[in-house]
Amino acid sequence: MSFEQNLAEIEDRIFRACQKAERDDRPELVAVSKRQPEARIEAALSAGVRVFGENRVQEAQERWPARWETYPDLKLRLIGPLQSKKSEDAVALFDTIDVLDREKLCRTIADAVQKLGRSPEILVQVNTGEEDQKSGVLPDDLDTFLTETCPNYDIKPVGLMCIPPADEPAGPHFALLGKFAERYGLSQLSMGMSNDFETAILFGATQIRVGSALFGEREV
Repeated sequence: MSFEQNLAEIEDRIFRACQKAERDDRPELVAVSKRQPEARIEAALSAGVRVFGENRVQEAQERWPARWETYPDLKLRLIGPLQSKKSEDAVALFDTIDVLDREKLCRTIADAVQKLGRSPEILVQVNTGEEDQKSGVLPDDLDTFLTETCPNYDIKPVGLMCIPPADEPAGPHFALLGKFAERYGLSQLSMGMSNDFETAILFGATQIRVGSALFGEREV
């Protein structure tokens, strides 16, 4: 199918999931553009998509700045792990950094904000499955991270993000993230991908990150 057909199908699924959840609001659709060829990116832009999620700072630097003049309403979200040494580049480029997960990154982001005078929105990534190979603050450490670590660097997160374990039902992880957001008064929940975004909508996702269902499978 064409990108336009994929987008229409995703939008319909979002609409039906919102109806099922009895939600009047709709989550923001984040098109996950990592490693997608330029033709697919152009198809997305032509179809009116303006919110994109990138995993790597360098790839985003190569792809998006030249397009800002043509598409001034572009919004970029960093959804992949951020190296501390790339913090300044990330602050300069992204509208939202969804992956804050450690004290050192708080410090380097705060330093970049001070230097550049630019403050992207920040979400804290939570490792709800406590997986060794995955980034994110562990649930037991989240209280200290949000109430002590972030304030120490004048970082004010607006929400939380998670990626549930691939071999577990996503619902309990989304429910846990929602409980944390409510507990700490955070308004944004970035959760749900191509295979589980409808479940995420039921649990209150405010952003869903959809890649393969929109673009087709990524190139290696």
